[in-house]
Amino acid sequence: MENNYVLIMAGGVGSRFWPKSRNQFPKQFIDILGIGKSLLQLTYERFSNICPSENIYVLSNEQYRELITEQLPDLPKSNIISEPTRNNTAPCIAYASFKIASLNPEAKIVVAPSDHLILKEDVFLAKIAEALNFAQNNDALITLGISPSRPDTGYGYINYDQYGNEGVHKVFRFLEKPNAEKAREFLAEGNYLWNAGIFIWNVSSILAGLKKHAAEIYDLFAAGIAVYNTDAEPDFIAANYPLAQNISIDYAVMEKAENVYTIPCEFGWSDLGTWASLYDVLEKDENNNVFHGYNMNLENTSNCIIQVPQNKVVVVNGLNNYIIVDHGDVLLIYPKEQEQQIKEVSKQIAELCGVDFS
Repeated sequence: MENNYVLIMAGGVGSRFWPKSRNQFPKQFIDILGIGKSLLQLTYERFSNICPSENIYVLSNEQYRELITEQLPDLPKSNIISEPTRNNTAPCIAYASFKIASLNPEAKIVVAPSDHLILKEDVFLAKIAEALNFAQNNDALITLGISPSRPDTGYGYINYDQYGNEGVHKVFRFLEKPNAEKAREFLAEGNYLWNAGIFIWNVSSILAGLKKHAAEIYDLFAAGIAVYNTDAEPDFIAANYPLAQNISIDYAVMEKAENVYTIPCEFGWSDLGTWASLYDVLEKDENNNVFHGYNMNLENTSNCIIQVPQNKVVVVNGLNNYIIVDHGDVLLIYPKEQEQQIKEVSKQIAELCGVDFS
């Protein structure tokens, strides 16, 4: 376990969970499931099973440092890697990889989002162990792929070789979110997986991949190789990190590299990207409503997700398939089937009212 490291990506804003998720307090820090723990805390606890706390790093924006410290008091403060600017995932993974490499050249790294739901944690951890074992013995960039249960247009897909070795399969290509017809074709063909954005590799493999496919990012952070884990590191990062290209690790490396593999999985995964995805995984009443709040009176109402403050009584009559969220200075009542518009609606409201509700 001493060679296992985890990078938890916790810098997102979660704008599709507006108004509950705001720029100052995004969804990874919210007890969105109503169980007394945030998604970040659940993710941290999950990975505490594969490595000690000193080998877990949380990558986030500088503005969330205090929130992370409050929610993860056992995490060493030096393990909070703060991005001075939001430059997407490739720069922060490059930075963290150089930092870890200077501590342990034999490191194997898991990169995972902080805001995903994993229902079958034992299965998930077993798949992570498989990937770590493969990464130890192979020059491979591994991604966990979710076996699709429906032709979903909300996820990117992984096209893979079904004839794998010990459960590990070669990746042919990554595909962007498809239209409905393409999604149905992918499901029928049987050699496509959902891209969950969970990566496993040894540190030398990811640095080699960055050097070959994202040379500008590699060179930028390689220039500081002597300062990582020293008092000079913060100044170097403050000066150089904002210069990094704004690009995801998928575009920068994974879609270009030839040594990419996947492990097909089914461990009760959801990226909890929208209110509807949260609705899908929560317990429902006899009318398929999900309710978080103090008290309610629902008449002729079904298939709704309702989140209100604990001290508020809710009376609803005649709604079907709606999102109802009362949080702070915003009340949202919106059709579930139009939830992809919520991100833009929050921006429009801010412009209309002259107040930043994000």
